[in-house]
Amino acid sequence: MGGLEWAEEDFVLPPGVIRLLTLQPNDHRTYIMYHGTTRARAQQILRTGFHQSKDGMLGPGVYLSRDLQKASHYPIDHPEEDRVVIVVKVNVGKVKAINYQTHPLQKTWHYHGFDTAWVPPNCGMVQSGLEENCVWDPRRIEIIRLIKPKAVPAHPAAAVYGDRRGT
Repeated sequence: MGGLEWAEEDFVLPPGVIRLLTLQPNDHRTYIMYHGTTRARAQQILRTGFHQSKDGMLGPGVYLSRDLQKASHYPIDHPEEDRVVIVVKVNVGKVKAINYQTHPLQKTWHYHGFDTAWVPPNCGMVQSGLEENCVWDPRRIEIIRLIKPKAVPAHPAAAVYGDRRGT
């Protein structure tokens, strides 16, 4: 039995958008980010746009990552074959790094003039060790497309030549 693979096909960046080139997102830059969700929820987001979550590790907002592999694991307790990743373009505005648990601005960063909260990789905030972003205003987010997982065979040679183990 094979697994599922998450990958972007040849994808040309929209003008003015940059990929993950620096560890921290720079203020007022536009990045490609990813949001993992269910297929049904993705269709709803495509129809009505993103909406702020009521709460979360960084308070209300839209949770995204510049790491496709991180986004592909969400929702965590949902079957992978029913997950989808929404590729978005985000102008992050003014960014606040929240780099440890109980940070004084962990859930109030927006009230201090920040548009995006960023959790650095491997800072102890996220179990996966991967970065996370919370964007306060969904209007900063433009949906580009969806990525669905692709089935891959367990043994690529077996798919081509037949399973001949033991011969």
